[in-house]
Amino acid sequence: MRTSSNPAFRNLPTSPGGYARFGDGPAGMGAAGLGGMGGGSPMPTTDAVDRPLTVDDVVQKTAINVAVTLGAGVLTAISGFYALGFVGFIVGFVLSLFIAFKQSTNKALILIYSASMGMALGAITGFLQSLGGQYAGIGVQAVIATMGVFIGMLVVYKTGAVRVTPRLTKMVIGAVIGAVILMLVNLVAGIFIEGGLGLRDGGPLAILFSVAMIALGAFMLLLDFDQADQAVKAGVPARFAWFLAFGFMTSLVWIYIEILRLLSYFRE
Repeated sequence: MRTSSNPAFRNLPTSPGGYARFGDGPAGMGAAGLGGMGGGSPMPTTDAVDRPLTVDDVVQKTAINVAVTLGAGVLTAISGFYALGFVGFIVGFVLSLFIAFKQSTNKALILIYSASMGMALGAITGFLQSLGGQYAGIGVQAVIATMGVFIGMLVVYKTGAVRVTPRLTKMVIGAVIGAVILMLVNLVAGIFIEGGLGLRDGGPLAILFSVAMIALGAFMLLLDFDQADQAVKAGVPARFAWFLAFGFMTSLVWIYIEILRLLSYFRE
């Protein structure tokens, strides 16, 4: 097995049965959970009775989580109970931290995360569409655009147009951390200055910032694809597909929110 550029798999030895053993190498989130910030808790180890991960496992588990998110989102949007969005964001945020830092493969927790984020995104989308007029159909457009970014980056990864290297991984991780800090500063600044730093006020700077965040989300997907690729090649247990699906969902949620925000700027 070649050394992975993803910190979650770097230097993982294999067991006698050919399976990578989680927890023997450095613990790290990889692309899952906002770009690879290390957690410190090892993955559960495996034994020879666990079958190895396949591409189909990753595709199926990711599809299930996408379906759950879409279903929860649509139900929340049409229900009109947009307050559920706050509950969804809080539950989703707490679960994302736990899953990422523990590298959990718990199916129930990951599905609840996806449902919670679906509620949150559905509430935001439903509220915008309830305003009518220029916001009509914005949710469908955001979903299509998000899927377009996903497919586009999959093509980029498969063709090798952009290679995931240790340097690129570090750059993406650093950019994610910087972006989160910048958004928090903008939020705090908004308490004292109207519009904050201007990153979310719909102006030219806000448009450029959202485009940059969408691009960052796209690169997060590259890390996700590489993590999945290396996991399959390493022969990790099939249950790890749930953690990989969680990684894809965090990136897709990031991209969807930024695309929705960008679309709203052009409709104001």
